[in-house]
Amino acid sequence: MGEEIASDGFAQADFQAFGERLADETRLLRQMLDGHKTREAVPMVGFELEAWIIDHAGLPGPDNAKLLARLADPLVVAELARFNLELNGNPQSPRGEGLVTLETELAQTWDRCQAGAHEMSRALVAIGILPTLREDDLNVEHMSEGNRYAALNRQVLDARGGSPLRLDIRGADRLAIAHPNVLLEAAATSFQVHFQTPASQGLRAFNASCLVSAPMVALAANSPYLFQCELWDETRIPLFEQAVDTSPITGEAPHRVTFGEDWLQDSLAECFEDNLERFPPLLPRLLEDPPSQLHHLRLHNGTIWRWNRPLVSVHDDGSVSLRIEHRVLPAGPTIMDMMANAACYVGLAQALSCQDGPPQASLSFASARENFYQAARLGIDARICWPGIGEIDCRRLILDTLLPLADDGLARLQVSAAIRRRYLEVIRARVAGGQTGARWQRAYIREHGRSFPRLLAAYCEHQRSGMPVHEWPV
Repeated sequence: MGEEIASDGFAQADFQAFGERLADETRLLRQMLDGHKTREAVPMVGFELEAWIIDHAGLPGPDNAKLLARLADPLVVAELARFNLELNGNPQSPRGEGLVTLETELAQTWDRCQAGAHEMSRALVAIGILPTLREDDLNVEHMSEGNRYAALNRQVLDARGGSPLRLDIRGADRLAIAHPNVLLEAAATSFQVHFQTPASQGLRAFNASCLVSAPMVALAANSPYLFQCELWDETRIPLFEQAVDTSPITGEAPHRVTFGEDWLQDSLAECFEDNLERFPPLLPRLLEDPPSQLHHLRLHNGTIWRWNRPLVSVHDDGSVSLRIEHRVLPAGPTIMDMMANAACYVGLAQALSCQDGPPQASLSFASARENFYQAARLGIDARICWPGIGEIDCRRLILDTLLPLADDGLARLQVSAAIRRRYLEVIRARVAGGQTGARWQRAYIREHGRSFPRLLAAYCEHQRSGMPVHEWPV
C-alpha cells in the first residue's frame, strides 16, 4: 500500500491480468518456501509509528505535505489523511542494546518532526484515536495526495455498490453512523512492530503472534473515545475493521481487516494462498517485473490488513525472507511505553516459538480470536482463555505468566538483562497499577468533565514529559 500507482482508476482487464499474475506468484512463493529458497535471516526488529498533526486548538491540522517538504526525511512519509504522518525506524538486531538503539532513533525522528511542526504552528501527538476528532474532519479534501489513496477510496466504495461505510460500535455509549469515504481509517493510528525471525521459526512465530495479540492489546490499550463517544478500551480495532469493509449490504465478502480464520499448519504460504482464494484484487497495479519479484503478491497483501500480517522481502540473489507485522498496538502514550510494548511482544513471540510444542496446541483459533475482541473491548479487565491454564483474568496472566515468558524470550535473543528490566518493568508497573493509556483517558474525563480539548492538552503535556503512562497524574 505504500507504493504509488499510475492511476486512481482500473479497467476490468487490469483486474483479470493482475489476478493471473497474482496466482502465478502465489504458486511461486509456495515453491520457494517449500524448496527452502529462504534467507535464514537473523532476528530483527523494526517499527512504523502513525502520528497526528494538530493545531493550537487540538484539532487535526491537514498539513502533512508542507511538513514533509520541510523535513525531507526518508524515515517520515505520508499517510492516508493530510493530518497524519508515518515515522519509520531502521531495523535493528535486538541483541545487546539494539532495542535502545531503536528507541533513540525514534526519539530523534520524533524531535525533528516536532520541531518542524512547531515552525508551522502545529504539533505532533501519538495517540490511538484523537479525542477531539470530529466526523466532518474525515472528508475527501483531507485525503493525502497520491493516486493510491483515491483509488483505495474508489475501489472500497465500488465493492460496496456505492453504499456508505457503516460504523456500529457499542461500549458505554453506542456510535452508529454512515460515512461516505474511507477516511474513517485515518482515525485509527498504530505503532506497528515488525519482527523478522529465522525462516525455520517463521510459522511458529506467526501463530505465537496471533496467540499473544489479546494480552498485548489489553496492556497497550489507548483508544477509548471516538467522536466523543466512550466505546472500547481499544476502539481502533472495531473502527479499522469497519472503516475499509468492502462487504456490500448483504455482508457476503470477507472482511479485509481480519484476525484470521485458523492457525497456520505448515507454512506461511498459507496466508498468501488465502489472500488469493478469498480476497479479490483491490488495486490491480500491473508491472512487468519478473514473477520472482513477487510484486503483485506483495501489493495484494498490502490491501489485506490482518492484525498479524506476514510480509515478504525479495533479495538480489533470488531468495526471500519473511517478517511479521504485529498491527494490534496503538500509537502512544509515550516513546517509552511503545518500546516497552514492542519488547514485550518480541519477547513473547520468541519464547513461544522456542517451546517444545506448538504454543496454540490446546487452544482453538476461535478462542484466540474471541480473546482478542474481549481484550480490545475490556482491556486489562478482560478474562481470556490461555493454553494450559484455561480462563483467567488478563491482568493476572500478564503479571504471573507472560512477563516471565517475555523475559525468557528476550534473553534468548541476547537482549541484555538491564534492557530487559528497562522495558518489562514498565509493563509490570502499568498492569499492576491498572493505568493504561485508555484507563488514564477515562479517569481524566471522570475527574475533569467531558472537555476533550482539555483531555488532549493534558495528554500532550504528559507525553512531552516522557514519563510512562502509569506515572501520569489524573
